[in-house]
Amino acid sequence: MGFNGDLYPTAGATSVLSTKGDIVRYDSQRERYGIGSTGQVLAVASGLPAWSDASSLTHSVAITFACGDEDTAIDATGEKLSFRMPFAMTLNSGISGVKGSLVTAGTGVNLLTVDINEAGSTILSTKLTFDATETSTISAATPVVISDVNLADDAEITVDVDTLDSGGVAAGLKISLIGTLA
Repeated sequence: MGFNGDLYPTAGATSVLSTKGDIVRYDSQRERYGIGSTGQVLAVASGLPAWSDASSLTHSVAITFACGDEDTAIDATGEKLSFRMPFAMTLNSGISGVKGSLVTAGTGVNLLTVDINEAGSTILSTKLTFDATETSTISAATPVVISDVNLADDAEITVDVDTLDSGGVAAGLKISLIGTLA
């Protein structure tokens, strides 16, 4: 096979293309792969490119929000944040779907415990718990359990502190919701 001045093969891949939009794929040899239909995307199936309906793709999303400022210790239980979901979302399960973080870890015997509600009802059967001296719920001794993974478009979401850190220093609460578009 020869090469032209631009170092592209002069034979091979270009010889299999016959229709506008064709691409070349390789299995045991180079072959023409025709353009997909409107609304399709190129994905991989069994190790080869294949056209798929775009609606079959999952769209991972994450929403992270602050429930107060970075420095002021959380000094009262109750609602800390309220907002409306910008889209319908299906949460991943457990710590892959809901995470909490702090800028300043709590130090008390009582652990900071946080609940998340959709339209006034909890979505957690086991609430987010921050262990003493921990700034994340990822490694909590009692991991979060999500009882309602389906969050509706425009649903009112509230974040409540149910139990305060008895050391009185936990600050900078942030919550992340992670999942796919519903």
